[in-house]
Amino acid sequence: MTRKILVTSALPYANGAIHLGHLVEYIQTDIWVRFQRMQGHKCYYVCADDTHGTPIMLRAEAEGITPEALIERMHGEHLRDFKGFHIEFDNYYSTHSPETQQYANDIYAKLDKSELIEKRAIEQLYDPVKEMFLPDRFIKGECPKCHSKDQYGDACEVCGSAYSPTELINPYSAVSGAKPITRKSEHYFFQLGKCEAFLKKWTQSGERLQPEAANKLKEWFAGGLHDWDISRDAPYFGFPIPGTENKKFFYVWLDAPIGYMGSFKNLCQREGISFDDYWKTDSNADLYHFIGKDILYFHALFWPAMLKYSGYRTPTKIFAHGFLTVNGEKMSKSRGTFITAESYLKQGLNPEWLRYYYATKLNGTMEDIDLNLEDFVARVNSDLVGKYINIAARTAGFITKQFGGLLSSDPLTEDMELWHFTSKIAKTHPQQGREISVIREYGKAFATTIRDEYDKRDYSKAARAVMHVADKANEFIDKWKPWEIARDPNRKDDLQWVCSVGLELFRLLTLYLKPVLPTLAEQAEVFLNVKPLAWCDVNSSLPPNHKINSYEHLMTRLDTKQITALVEANRESLQPTAQAHSPQRHAQHQEKAVETRTTSSTITIDDFNKIDLRIARIVNAEHVDGAEKLIKLTLDVGDGQTRTVFAGIKSVYEPEKLKGRLTVTVANLAPRKMKFGVSEGMVLAASGDAPGIYLLAPDSGAQPGMKVK
Repeated sequence: MTRKILVTSALPYANGAIHLGHLVEYIQTDIWVRFQRMQGHKCYYVCADDTHGTPIMLRAEAEGITPEALIERMHGEHLRDFKGFHIEFDNYYSTHSPETQQYANDIYAKLDKSELIEKRAIEQLYDPVKEMFLPDRFIKGECPKCHSKDQYGDACEVCGSAYSPTELINPYSAVSGAKPITRKSEHYFFQLGKCEAFLKKWTQSGERLQPEAANKLKEWFAGGLHDWDISRDAPYFGFPIPGTENKKFFYVWLDAPIGYMGSFKNLCQREGISFDDYWKTDSNADLYHFIGKDILYFHALFWPAMLKYSGYRTPTKIFAHGFLTVNGEKMSKSRGTFITAESYLKQGLNPEWLRYYYATKLNGTMEDIDLNLEDFVARVNSDLVGKYINIAARTAGFITKQFGGLLSSDPLTEDMELWHFTSKIAKTHPQQGREISVIREYGKAFATTIRDEYDKRDYSKAARAVMHVADKANEFIDKWKPWEIARDPNRKDDLQWVCSVGLELFRLLTLYLKPVLPTLAEQAEVFLNVKPLAWCDVNSSLPPNHKINSYEHLMTRLDTKQITALVEANRESLQPTAQAHSPQRHAQHQEKAVETRTTSSTITIDDFNKIDLRIARIVNAEHVDGAEKLIKLTLDVGDGQTRTVFAGIKSVYEPEKLKGRLTVTVANLAPRKMKFGVSEGMVLAASGDAPGIYLLAPDSGAQPGMKVK
């Protein structure tokens, strides 16, 4: 039965370039959408730039342009990069659109009518230099829990604690560097707690979320659902809240998911599609959101509650994925592994290499995936070139040169014909004749398995099944050795049949790989002289006497030198560049920022001497159930003593790889009771250009218990 499906990916923020980490989600979604279309379903895929918020406003100001000019430029760059990696949206739009504003106003009005919006005065941190209220991420200071410096205003990246910006110690504005002051302002709140009964049922039904996502939400329910501040004060780039005379604006996270509706509405108006068929409560269409696990809270709590209580349908299912690491670590500009989509393409690397490699790593869970650059080269060359392409390369030439491009006149699908092969081969090699039947049917038998794994988004299992069939096909060709048969003029029928079977298997593999490798599949379809392959074509085959076109090499090998050049190109991007726009006032703000940070961060030698830094050996490391950022470390601190420390380093390290490592610990830090246990110290770590935090490690020769001086 044909399904109606609407699919979205999370909206990329219009404040930066698309990088390889972003592409995990869009490639994952694009593969799934292409697969659904091959199944014959009506599947729309929409997305948009997320364009509102303080960062956009400040960047535009720094560049001396309007926010509208900035987001228009970034929209062009993002769309260019997505097209470069064959991401095929039905509509790629912008949240700064009349359609999105229409639905934002509509949803807000209905929530207000349902008495789910409350106005109340709150205290906020205010930048006296920039004359603006500061968003949480634009306030930095000392964590009130673990006392780590330079932490954001909403959560500590070291200990994982959450807090309000007003709790920060020695806060400073990340915009101007000035010390914020506290001011009161009336804000608008969405009362999420009133939606708790619905949300518990919706999230725990077993139908809407992956099991690990549903379990994560249980933690948030246990802590109680808090009211959500959906407003921001001027100056702010966004949609004004109706009735506030442009003094209050919708918080970007309110209108960002509504951007899904805005983008689809724009498509509907252009293509004559019924919007209500997909968004009304009685819709029989499916709605799927692909997101990163870091924005699960917004999509699995706020978003379905907003939709439910404003009279719209809720998502059929939300698919959350993990993060990308490169060579086992967070992407890093200093190591050259913070790679943008543009730089990958500019270095001449085939985008389908990356699409395939991601497919071999992705499954239906929220696990992180790793782009190991050495394995990337090996996997592409082994699977795509050495196995898949090799089948066509070793058989097509014989068909075009010796048979004018015509395949064998014997059918390739009827079992009796397959069993008999040709009379000559069946009489002289009966076992091999049966083998040809088996290999074709063997490859066909995997269709159901591969189809199911694609549908469950377990692309890694699908890829393994495809390559298993490719292995069998290559074994068949190796055993028959058409290059040897070609030397015998009396075995032309044998040669034509063997190569025809090889090309039929290549067609079948192309069908299986088409969602992952759409451009390569299109080239293969031209070579095979067949119409665009659909999933139902697994039940047919190339007809007798079918004529193929001349074979041209479909994919080159990936050279390690290309990867080296890619890494170096991204490392070079760190070289200082002249500031595009630096008005005097902005320079004064920067000068003030340096002055303020220096003053607030300075300590005396006496202060430093109070800190007891010791060498410690990590004797055990383990995951902490329910914690996104923490790893539980057991430290040997010398003299047979051990201590337990909870460290916020999970995004970078696997626990097994930490065992036996030396590190530095603060030995005289007072124990702190946390949700997951008592932390008896702290390990020293550092952060750099990319997100993530990395342990400091002493040179070999250091021993547990040694004092750091």
